Amino acid sequence: MGFNKILTLIGLIIAIVAVFFAELAAYSGLLLVIFGLVSGFVSPLADATGRMAYTVAAVAMPVVANSLDVIPGIGIQLNAIIDNIAVMLAGLVIANFLLAVKDSVMPSGN
Repeated sequence: MGFNKILTLIGLIIAIVAVFFAELAAYSGLLLVIFGLVSGFVSPLADATGRMAYTVAAVAMPVVANSLDVIPGIGIQLNAIIDNIAVMLAGLVIANFLLAVKDSVMPSGN
């Protein structure tokens, strides 16, 4: 299992566990953004289509997840888990955006 897969797996575990433990919820956003940033810098998305897909997913997932609140018993928790995953994706999108800006500014040989 590669480093990026391990980061993603740990991020998913944090996204799920943070919903059920208030002690972790205070720091889960920061941890998820850090895992997303590291994942984005370690294995950047090469094509613009992939970057766009992740950007759309990071924006659309919380909007779609809000409709899950109507499910009795577990809807609120599902919404929070998907929101946490979207936070991790936002970190990945930010890292890829910064790398794309760097590539457009610096010559390709450096």
